[in-house]
Amino acid sequence: MALKRLLQLVFTWWNGATAGTLLTTSRSGQFVGEDEFGNRYYRKPGKDRTIGVERRWVIYKGEADGSAVPPGWKGWLNQTVQVPPSEEKYQPREWQKRHLPNLTGTSGAHRPQGSILRAGERPAATGDYQAWTP
Repeated sequence: MALKRLLQLVFTWWNGATAGTLLTTSRSGQFVGEDEFGNRYYRKPGKDRTIGVERRWVIYKGEADGSAVPPGWKGWLNQTVQVPPSEEKYQPREWQKRHLPNLTGTSGAHRPQGSILRAGERPAATGDYQAWTP
């Protein structure tokens, strides 16, 4: 089992952090906080010479999925806000929906009317469509 985990660290990026990310995190990463999904957020204080701003990153709990980052943390990662959600009392607005991960490929995925994966009848054509014929 240890060999499998070692190979995943070296050769895959979708199963969590790679060996390079873990090395960078241990050497120069400053822990900032953790979200409700168990994702951990880090930064390297000071401006990075290559990007001109502070470098920030996330180590996902489990499979790497960008949609698993809540809005407050997304704003911090993208340099939209400077104060991370762990250092402020973030209260979602009443119009904001609860965060959901990307449901594509699951039973909870959006299936519009007319989809072959949705139950029911497909709506009739409205007559504004003309099939192309060569």
